[in-house]
Parts: sequence; structure tokens; C-alpha cells
Amino acid sequence: MRRQMLFLLIVVLAAIIGLMVPGEALSGDVDVNIGIGVGIPLPRVIISSPPAVFLVPDTYVYYAPEVAVQLFFYSGYWYTLNDGYWFRSADYSGPWGYLPPSRVPVVFLHLPPRYYEIPRGQKLIPYGQLKKHWKEWEEPRYKEVRDWEKSYHNQWRTQDEDWKKWKGGKPGRGGYKK
Repeated sequence: MRRQMLFLLIVVLAAIIGLMVPGEALSGDVDVNIGIGVGIPLPRVIISSPPAVFLVPDTYVYYAPEVAVQLFFYSGYWYTLNDGYWFRSADYSGPWGYLPPSRVPVVFLHLPPRYYEIPRGQKLIPYGQLKKHWKEWEEPRYKEVRDWEKSYHNQWRTQDEDWKKWKGGKPGRGGYKK
């Protein structure tokens, strides 16, 4: 806390001194910038019309090949990769919010190397169709997840029952009765 107050005091004093010095004295080659914030510039994504997309094979990620930036649609949000940083928006035209690496959906880390190529026989999906149907198109994925969870819980329940039987029948274990 003391260090923060000292730093703030130094910055304020430097600003006051800077205002007192005449302009001619500041016309040298020295330049000082103090930046507060993350310093990550927001992407300048300008898309004049709603983009058509295609489904990247073996994923639930849609890619818009006809725009000048890398533009993805996944699980109701638009994503773009700009200068190595990921951004997310509820609309294809922004506003964009920075995503720290820990918040980037894992699916983007596992995209196939040639995700940007339209697979043979696949056509572009117009924006209106995507907006209207993406939830029902993703429903099988949610069903797969629910089925996996049920299967996983059943497996754990079976293991737990086996453990209780084993634990209850061995001397020196918690459930052993004399």
C-alpha cells in the first residue's frame, strides 16, 4: 500500500513539474510514456454484410472464409484472432472484448491445420440460417456430453459400490465388524 502511494505521489509530482516547464525546454528528443492498462489493441473488424460460414470438420466451430480477418462462430459467440490475441463478441461486427488465454475455448486449440479450407461438397451457410438454427445444430453435441456424463457417473457409482464392498469385508478397514 505504501509503495502504491509513493508511486502515485511521484507520478503526480512529475506531472506538476511537467506543466511548470516551458514548452521550449520539452522540445528535445526525449519521450516518456506511462501507460496504464493491458495494452492490447482491440481489433478493427469491419464487415460490411453478414458473413457466410462453413462448419469446420469434426468440430462445432464455424469459419467465415470471405472476410479479411480470421472470424469464427462457436457456441453463440463470434471469435477473432488478432496479432496473437483472441477476442469475443456477441455480434460479428463487435464490440470486441479481449479474452485471456485461459478463457479461450479449447476447441480453438484443436482446429485442424487446414480449417480455413471449405471441405469438398460443403456449401457456405448464410448468416440468417446460422443465426436461426445454430442451437438445434449443436443439440447433438449437448446430448453427447449428457450421455458421457451419465456413463461416467454410472462408472463411478459402480466403482464406489465395489469399494464399499471391499472396504466393508476386510479386517482393519472402516466397515469391518467383529
